[in-house]
Amino acid sequence: MCHASEARIAEGQVARPQQSDDIRLFSLSFGTLFRPCTFNLFLFYNPSTAKVKPLAQLLILFVGIVSAFAMNSIFQKLTRPFSSATMRFAPDQAAQTTMQVPEGAETAILAAGCFWGIEHMYRKDFGNKGLLDARVGYIGGNTESPSYRAVCSGSTGHAEACLLSYDPQKLSYRTIIEYFYKMHDPTTSNRQGPDVGSQYRSGIFYNNDEQKSVAEEVTKKANEQWWKGGIVTEILPAGKWWDAEKYHQLYLDNNPGGYECPSHYVRKLPDLQ
Repeated sequence: MCHASEARIAEGQVARPQQSDDIRLFSLSFGTLFRPCTFNLFLFYNPSTAKVKPLAQLLILFVGIVSAFAMNSIFQKLTRPFSSATMRFAPDQAAQTTMQVPEGAETAILAAGCFWGIEHMYRKDFGNKGLLDARVGYIGGNTESPSYRAVCSGSTGHAEACLLSYDPQKLSYRTIIEYFYKMHDPTTSNRQGPDVGSQYRSGIFYNNDEQKSVAEEVTKKANEQWWKGGIVTEILPAGKWWDAEKYHQLYLDNNPGGYECPSHYVRKLPDLQ
């Protein structure tokens, strides 16, 4: 409890309560484990009338409105939609890729949890540094033309992944793999952040012996120097790739504010030795 003998507002000061008023502190917390947010709200409260003063009422209303918008945004970011207006009218099955790979270009296939974030991050950070194209899709499974819903059930064995096309004269495979180990958590088996299931496993799918050698070398160093021996990333030859349905391509570009896995961010790590 706090009392004051006068109420005034001056430059650099805040309004003080009347002598008969109590001050009540209310805290409103929301968010995620990774991005918590808390509002502290002081109310001028008169115990004799049991009324909150008008200024406090306005503050409560303001905080309520802000919280509603914030919670809606958080809900969108925390929830992967299985259906939407665009999804309902989309084909139900994936198709073999239609990516056009220019002469001299190479491809890389990576799995690191929700494929929306993988594509978005590589496009953002390498779009003008040698990355030519990126597609999301499915790999490593045992069925033909898998649908998104089937993959999410875990019954097909596929992993959500990203297929990158790049100019090796501007962007090296080694750089792609080192970035891969910075942008997700490779120590969680069949999981990435809140997304759980074999479809969210960490994996590198190599196209040739040179890629295999680089992937194994970088993985060994990253495991020792960055991740304290905890890496569970699988390194396998690339099998048949299936493009994900059209609405998944460029998902976060087409749906700003959509779900992003909280484990997808670039960690500040020292250069590998």
